[in-house]
Amino acid sequence: MRKKERFGKFLEFFAAHFPEPETELRYKDPYQLLVAVILSAQCTDKRVNMVTPAFFEKYPAPEKLANAKPEQVFPLIKSISYPNNKTKHLIGMARKLTEDFNSNVPANVDELLTLPGVGRKTAHVIASVIFNLPVLAVDTHVFRVSKRIGLASSKAKTPLAVEKELMQYIPEHQIHKAHHWLILHGRYVCLARNPKCESCGLRSFCTYFQSHFVQSPHVRN
Repeated sequence: MRKKERFGKFLEFFAAHFPEPETELRYKDPYQLLVAVILSAQCTDKRVNMVTPAFFEKYPAPEKLANAKPEQVFPLIKSISYPNNKTKHLIGMARKLTEDFNSNVPANVDELLTLPGVGRKTAHVIASVIFNLPVLAVDTHVFRVSKRIGLASSKAKTPLAVEKELMQYIPEHQIHKAHHWLILHGRYVCLARNPKCESCGLRSFCTYFQSHFVQSPHVRN
């Protein structure tokens, strides 16, 4: 199967079965999503959602957070991975927002990247989710799932390389959705250790399934 055809089947399946995917991080405004995404690095969305209500109650806006001290922020996020670094990043991010962006989260990716704690993946999540820009965030789920399905080649060794390959075949108006489709598929179906191939709707064009289970008596087409 040619790659263009595989992409077509991938997009067709999710457009039909999950037309309006959304992030599982809970937020009410761009600032809250930015905080949540920074906290979510190497941490589950479930854990982040447990922490953010108390955090946002104390720091509902970047102005409040910008004036906070590390010893005030740390206890609120201590159950999150790397709380020391993320405490510094959150306060630094809030100060940058208030000083340089009038407390508004910028839509421009290059400007987002100037914020402490914001790398390419985080910037693309914000630009995609909040502003619907045609950028693709490649996290561990997107990286793994896209290569398993056959959307990204074995030559794509880095998140940036995978991003470039995916962007070649996904229509601009679906890029922000494809990010969620790949993440959620990796989170609930295409698991890292034990992918649920038996119940996966992508089996007919998934290279992993075709190479591992076709003709197997344990999994039926």
